[in-house]
Amino acid sequence: MTKTESKIEEALESIRPFLQKDGGDVEFVSMEDTVVKIKLLGACKTCNISHITMKAGVEESIKRLLPDVTEVVAIN
Repeated sequence: MTKTESKIEEALESIRPFLQKDGGDVEFVSMEDTVVKIKLLGACKTCNISHITMKAGVEESIKRLLPDVTEVVAIN
């Protein structure tokens, strides 16, 4: 695991308890250039406000540790 991937995992671990509390989770998939790709799991996959969770939760957490990241996107 690279240093960047470790920081992404650290960011995800910081938000994971909140997601799991509501029956969801998140998984790091890949990073291409400055875009991080993740997969929403469990209740997060079908949640009506998952876009808010992505921007205000997951993306913010990752950008806090990796300011060079420009975007975090969820893939199926």
